[in-house]
Order: sequence, then structure tokens, then C-alpha cells
Amino acid sequence: MAKQVELIFISSSLVCSSSPASFSKLELNSWDLRALKIVPIQRALIFPNPLAQPKQFLIQALKTSLSRALHFFPPLAGRLTSTAHGGDMASFLLDCNNAGADFTHAVASAVSISDIIHPTYIPEIVSLLFPSSVAVTNYAGIAKPLLAVQVTELADGIFIAFSANHAVVDGNSFWHFVKSWSEISRGAESISKSPVFNLAAGDDTLIHLPTLEKNLVSPSQSPQRVFNFSREKLDRLKEKANSEAGTDKISTLQALMAHLWRSTVRSQNTNGSSSCVLVIAIGARARMRSSPDAYFGNASYAATLAISASDLLEGGLGGAAVKINELISEQGDETARRAAEEEVRFDEVGRKGSGPPPLIIGSSPRHDVYGCDFGWGKPVGVRSGKVHKVEGLVFVFPAAEGGGIDLEVCLAEETLRAMEIDAEFVTV
Repeated sequence: MAKQVELIFISSSLVCSSSPASFSKLELNSWDLRALKIVPIQRALIFPNPLAQPKQFLIQALKTSLSRALHFFPPLAGRLTSTAHGGDMASFLLDCNNAGADFTHAVASAVSISDIIHPTYIPEIVSLLFPSSVAVTNYAGIAKPLLAVQVTELADGIFIAFSANHAVVDGNSFWHFVKSWSEISRGAESISKSPVFNLAAGDDTLIHLPTLEKNLVSPSQSPQRVFNFSREKLDRLKEKANSEAGTDKISTLQALMAHLWRSTVRSQNTNGSSSCVLVIAIGARARMRSSPDAYFGNASYAATLAISASDLLEGGLGGAAVKINELISEQGDETARRAAEEEVRFDEVGRKGSGPPPLIIGSSPRHDVYGCDFGWGKPVGVRSGKVHKVEGLVFVFPAAEGGGIDLEVCLAEETLRAMEIDAEFVTV
């Protein structure tokens, strides 16, 4: 039975930058514009109770340090603006007008850290601890805050939840901001890595504008759970994949993605002739020679691999990992540029056709999640929100234990239960 939770909201306010931005508007790139159709990035960090700080002081200190952090990241205190050009065409800009980020303080005194991180399936409690003040879709960021933070006091800890408009940030930019905020919260006068912005220049990009008020992500009610892979398990997976494939080029993450994909297909009892699709979010910063690592905005695209269920399963771990390795090896400067130049379209996201849903891999174990120390120690866990999760969506996070990886997986309950007893999957 789900635990009954009383969530008490103490306060809510807009936090503005401590000083105005040196520029007023930013032009959105094509990847930013494509994100108008989907939902915000939602992530949360879980911390044990700070021992030396009264909660009231902690909340005020977080608001003050957030205001200072927004000085370095003015887009997150701004709003989207749109201009209609007739014929269902429109252009969008990011107005760094310092309208403010939303900050909410709440208390859930009956909820402990163990209630959040110990259950097999991620409990509904988690979704209640995320801010509700932001847009349901990124398009609505015209009127809503682009960043919202909810700090919830737990019985034995602090849950800091973030919701950031995906038309303004991708995963790299998001964690760049959170890490920088945590540095300021610890007392730093400046941040260790300054963001790089693409200032507006020339004419606005025109796009065909459908009814974006309608969420184009098909929501799923599928449960979510976290599968943890220790450093030792990952080493064994990588060794097995390379051994089977007769190579040394398969990375740890590629072996893990192949391992997860094959178990998912086995657990879905997929017909052998069915096409199984893997979608991987590819970071463009390291691939595009002109894109700095500190670029603040969206710089990622999707690469897709399709294979029949029979070939996927009969080819073994090594065979699947080689296919993934080949796909990722093809992603270079030219491929990333072509992806950036593709026409901006707004198609529905989610299951299409009668086959199994695609497995969609997002986030990255390279994000420095556990380096986000706000002054009272490192987090003990990370979770994502449940805003319109699609079946088949997987977020990859570093594990709390050094060198490990956590997979936060959204799949049908019968698939997850089958994976839990899939001997090849659980005994690495």
C-alpha cells in the first residue's frame, strides 16, 4: 500500500539574479526549438540532514546563493518570447529579462530518505516532491518560469528538486548550472566553469508552429525502477562484450546498453521478426569542433539503431554491443552538423505501430551528479520526475558508489518483473 504523505507548503517566491545580465536576448538553436514540443528536465538530489544548520537558515542561504548563481546563468531567470509571422510561422527568442526562477519550500516530515530510495519501484511520493509551477510543455515557458526549484524537508534529509525548461538547457547545461550553484552555496565568489552563450545575431529562425499547447509526448503510466550496476559488474560486462566480439573497442556504457536492450526484448517476449529500436541521445559538444564544452543550451540529438529481435538475441551481448559501437562511432562533426541543420518538426513522441516501444537512452554517467555539494556533504541519491515519462525511457546516472552506474528505467510492470528474474540480466 502506498504511504500517505502530507506535504505542507511553507512558501513560494520568485528569485531573481543578483545583478542584470550583460545581454538581453539569446537566439534559440534548432535543437532548442525542437524541445518546445516536449517537457522540462526534472531531476532531484537527496541529501542527509545538515547537522550544523537550522532549516530556516538553510532555506534562506539556498535562495541567496541561487540569486547569485543566476547572475552567471541569466537565461534561467528569463522567459521565452515568440513572434507570429503569419501562415502559422513563428520565431522564438530567449529574453533574459530577470523575471525570476520559482523557489518553493515544503515539508514532508513523515517521509524519510529510505522511503524514496529503498523501494523496488520508485514510489509516487517522489513525483509529489517536484515543483508544479513550471510549464507542462516547454512551449508554455513564454509565460512560466524557465527554472523552478522545490526544497522539501524530509524526516531525515533534504530533497532538492529542479524543473528546467528543455528549450533552454540540455543535460550538460543543467548539471553545469546545479554544480555551479552548489559551489556558490559553499561560499565561492565565482564559479569554476563559466558558461558560453550564443548571442542572437541576424534574423530569427522561422518555424512552422503547430498547436504546441498540446503536449506531444504520449504519457505512460508505467512504473519506474532503478537497476544498479557496480564497478565490478560493469567491468565483467565490458570484458564479456569485447571477448564475444573479438575486439577491445566496446566501452563500458556500450556494453551496458546492449545488456539492458537484450534483457528488455527477452522480457517482452518479442516476436523474432519484430523490429527492435534503440534510441541514444548523442552529445554534440565533443563532436562539433566549433562547440565549446561550456556551451549553455541544447547540443544533443538522437541516433537510432533498429534490428530484429531474433538477430539481437541470437547475436549475443558482443553482437549487440558491436552494433551500438558502430552507431556511436559514426557520430562525428559532420553527422552532428547535419542533425543541427535538419528541419524543425513537431511529431508526437512515444510508441508508434504495433511493435515494442523503442528503448530511449538519455542522460549520462559522466554528469557530475555527486559533485553537487551545497555545503553539507554530497548527495546520497538522484531521481527524475515523472512528467509524462514514456514507456521505454531510460536515464543513465552515475551511482553513489564510485565507478558504478544506475539505470532509471520506465517500462511496463510485467516487463520489469520479468527482467528481475532474467538470470542473464541479473547475474553478471
